[in-house]
Amino acid sequence: MCGIVGLFAKNSEMRASLGSHIVPMIVCMGDRGQDSAGLAVFSEQSSKNSRRINLFSRDNSYPWDTLSEKLSQELNCDFNALDNHAVVIASEDPQHVINWLSEHYSELFVLSIGKTIDVYKDIGHPLEIADKYRFNELKGTHCVGHTRMATESAVTPYHSHPFIAGEDLCLVHNGSLSNHHNLRRMLEKRGIPFETDNDTEVVCRFVQWRLQEGDSIEEALQKTFEDVDGFYTLLIGTADRIVLVRDAFACKPALIAETDNYVAIGSEFRTMAHLPGIENAHLYEPKPEEIYSWKV
Repeated sequence: MCGIVGLFAKNSEMRASLGSHIVPMIVCMGDRGQDSAGLAVFSEQSSKNSRRINLFSRDNSYPWDTLSEKLSQELNCDFNALDNHAVVIASEDPQHVINWLSEHYSELFVLSIGKTIDVYKDIGHPLEIADKYRFNELKGTHCVGHTRMATESAVTPYHSHPFIAGEDLCLVHNGSLSNHHNLRRMLEKRGIPFETDNDTEVVCRFVQWRLQEGDSIEEALQKTFEDVDGFYTLLIGTADRIVLVRDAFACKPALIAETDNYVAIGSEFRTMAHLPGIENAHLYEPKPEEIYSWKV
């Protein structure tokens, strides 16, 4: 049992206060998963060619100042850090920056890369994680969050959701997959790398692979319905949209609340009961194998 939350802001007022609205949602879903939690937030790109590289350190007192100085001197990157988490803003080839980090700072874990995405995830109760990384201060167009109760694979920051593949693509999952080992072998033969043994990473990489092959997100998810076996509710974030799907049996819970100001998604209604105007929202349960998508 895990908890899924998502919030898509339709106007500037909601975008400026996105974090304060999502915190009660993800904390509420702590009842469905207290092992770990994570949040991916999408915001407007700061400059045309820049990339945001999110980093994580196991060390609570990591010497970020040293890394910041090195990045400024050698790669001309901007940098900011908070606790275990840091963001490198790179104006040059992001892969060059990642290769440099891998060579000189191999103890750091790359959480995400993209023009608009920031990712925060860690082990512990969602309330602790939300406080630690100041989720209430976050701004953006949309966000995707998850609380995990592990049913397979280890409880580590790396195994927690959201899972990331490529640039500006993240996925959270409630459920379990039955053919993820076969899918992993198929993807590895096609050169798709993996970082964990988690089944959710497999479906995330599967979607990434289909996008690389030229599919639209809708076409990629249709292939998911055909090739991925198991029970799942998937919530996906990209640079310009948020997408929700459920498997053919739709046994994993999900609810959508839509108003003129936002679209909220949660595993249970109580996670969105605090939202402004919820009493007048259009509430509905997503149907099996139907794609629900909202674009910025």
